[in-house]
Amino acid sequence: MQKINFNLIMKKLKKIYPSTEKTTLNRMRTKPDAFKVLISCLLSLRARDENTEKVSKQLFEVVNTPEELVKLPIEELEKIIFSSGHYKKKARVLHSVSQELITRFNSKVPNRKEELLSIKGVGPKTANIVLAFAFNQSVIPVDTHVHRIPNRLGWVKTKKPEQTEEELMKILPKIYWADVNAIFVQFGRDICQPVSPKCSTCPINKYCKRIGVERSR
Repeated sequence: MQKINFNLIMKKLKKIYPSTEKTTLNRMRTKPDAFKVLISCLLSLRARDENTEKVSKQLFEVVNTPEELVKLPIEELEKIIFSSGHYKKKARVLHSVSQELITRFNSKVPNRKEELLSIKGVGPKTANIVLAFAFNQSVIPVDTHVHRIPNRLGWVKTKKPEQTEEELMKILPKIYWADVNAIFVQFGRDICQPVSPKCSTCPINKYCKRIGVERSR
C-alpha cells in the first residue's frame, strides 16, 4: 500500500476550512461550557447545523443548567426544540441526561469517557465531542462524515464508527485530532457528499482511493 501523506492532505483541507468556528459546536470552543456542548450535541443528532444553532440559542435563553432544564415542562421543551427534528425523543433524552447529571455527577458534566458513556442517551460520538470541545482532550469525534471520508479516501477500511475512531488514532498525526471533525464535517457537506460527491472539483482528489479505482477501470 502506498504511504499516505496525511500532513499534506490535512494542510490542504485546513487551508480551505481554516476556521474551527464554522459549526455550532466548534464555535463553543472559545468559551466552552460542558453542559451546553453536551446539550447542543444531543440536539445536533440527525439535524442540520443551522437548525442546531437556532434551537440551541433559543434553548440557552431559557436554561443554562441541568436543574433549569429538568424544571422546564416537557411540552415547553418540545416547542423550543421542535425544528431540530425528532423533538419528542430529544426532549425526553435532554430531561433524562440532565437528571442523571444532577443525581450522579453533582450537576457537572464528567470529563471521563467511561462516565459519559454511562449516561443513557450519550454515545461515543457525543462523548468524544464533549471531551474534545469542552475539555480539550485528544480524542477524535467520529460522525457520519468522519466515518465515510477516511473510508472513501482509503485511509481505513472499517464498518463501524467506533472502528474508524480506533484506526484513525493509530494513523493520523495527533496534531490533527482536534480539527479533523470540524474539517471533515464541512468538507463532507461541500464536496465529499454521501451521494454524488463532487470529485471533479475536490482539492484532494488525486489522493483519493475512490478516484484511483475509477481511473483504473
